[in-house]
Amino acid sequence: MALPALPKVELRELGNTGLKLSCVGFGASPLGNVFGPVSDDEAIGSVREAFRRGINFFDTSPYYGGTLSEKVLGKALKALGVPRSEYIVATKCGRYADGFDFSADRVTKSIDESLERLQLDYVDILQCHDIEFGSLDQIINETIPALKKLKETGKIRFIGITGLPLGIFTYVLDRVPPGTVDVVLSYCHYGINDSALEDLLPYLKSKGVGVISASPLAMGLLTESGPPEWHPASAELKSACRAAAVYCKERGKNISKLAMQYSLSNKDISSVLVGMNSIKQVEENVAAAVELATVGKDEKTLAEVEAILKPVKNQTWPSGIQQS
Repeated sequence: MALPALPKVELRELGNTGLKLSCVGFGASPLGNVFGPVSDDEAIGSVREAFRRGINFFDTSPYYGGTLSEKVLGKALKALGVPRSEYIVATKCGRYADGFDFSADRVTKSIDESLERLQLDYVDILQCHDIEFGSLDQIINETIPALKKLKETGKIRFIGITGLPLGIFTYVLDRVPPGTVDVVLSYCHYGINDSALEDLLPYLKSKGVGVISASPLAMGLLTESGPPEWHPASAELKSACRAAAVYCKERGKNISKLAMQYSLSNKDISSVLVGMNSIKQVEENVAAAVELATVGKDEKTLAEVEAILKPVKNQTWPSGIQQS
């Protein structure tokens, strides 16, 4: 007798790209040992489990772990042994271990280096990484035109921009021809504590731009164990999130699952990108998505957590975080 099929995460269209991304995206920065050592076996196992459970979108950057994330992800994807068309890979350019360089020359070399590390002929999306640290006018007049040329060569299929302050997206999109930028990746602006991205979604939709939201757990704020030491949030925001996590735990609830489901609930966001480096993390994230799709989220606990976080709602922090 055949085993019952494993529940898989849903797919969502990404803007006008024609791509269908898994609603849970696999953030590969932890594969670069950013949050502690990860063995090749763990990395390959977590990518394999993610793919098995319907996660088809994998995001990395040459910045993560000083190129290690790309190398490890490339190895893990190759180990899947499936046709290249069955998964979607995004990487980035412009941010490196030794600093920022959004020049046409550097980003053009960057994709060749990334493809070699990833063991791929093309990436689906190449994103300018954390553009607020560069000159936005350079991004518009030099970087994006260089990426358009890369698109013509077939090394990349779509162009994206990423960063923390939401104003960078409107600044760029208002100044490039429609259809030039296909995707934005925003982080820490669509979670229980900060949903400022929501106000921007109609604008992005009007531009035909797909939306990926990363860090649904606000870089550790919405977890039982709390954020890392270097987290740039204010003491007030950290304290409120800690209180919310304790409140959930005392009632047998998990704030991270609640946070993940909150972020997944908005269908205008194509994929919620979350860092993973173990089969257990993959299972938890998939389970949260499947439960949301079949049972729904815990509205009562969510409302109580939102009340705790209301005094700090949409409180953000300056860019400039260094994960080291």
